[in-house]
Amino acid sequence: MKGIVFSEFIEMVESKFSPEVADEIIGKASAKLATGGAYTSVGVYDHLELVELVTELSVLSGLPVDELVATFGKHLAGRFAELYPAFFEEVNGTLDFLESVDNHIHKEVIKLYPDAELPQFTSERIGNRLVMEYQSVRPFAALAKGLIEGSALYYGETLQVEEEDLSSGRGNHMRFTISQQLSR
Repeated sequence: MKGIVFSEFIEMVESKFSPEVADEIIGKASAKLATGGAYTSVGVYDHLELVELVTELSVLSGLPVDELVATFGKHLAGRFAELYPAFFEEVNGTLDFLESVDNHIHKEVIKLYPDAELPQFTSERIGNRLVMEYQSVRPFAALAKGLIEGSALYYGETLQVEEEDLSSGRGNHMRFTISQQLSR
């Protein structure tokens, strides 16, 4: 998993909780982390290290792991919009943006990082509704949900997101039905 994800997770913990909380979760998890909790944005790290950090944050904060991962997804969407604005500006709204992830954005990511192991998204648009399926070797369906919600925040849109777990609780295969709430 690309280091930018780890760097952004630590940044989110520092901003939403505190730098002390970030230090504490790294300290508690460091014995289980091959890196000892030191990340660079250009490095590549085992996704299980992120799972361990989120688990420690869950224990410390009392918040469920999936809620923390979804919150991180929202944060990450905002950061991606800042770092890669062209992807967000090329389309007219959240559903258009989400449709572009697998066929456009991920293709560009692979050009930059040929070894990246990205999740796959398939989608079908039906009016103001998008049925999007997430599949990955990693258990980050909650991250995908947070990215969906964070994208809606970027576009200032209200969405209803329904989830259907297709992975028997493993978190690596989810169907999202995303309905755009039209203003009256």
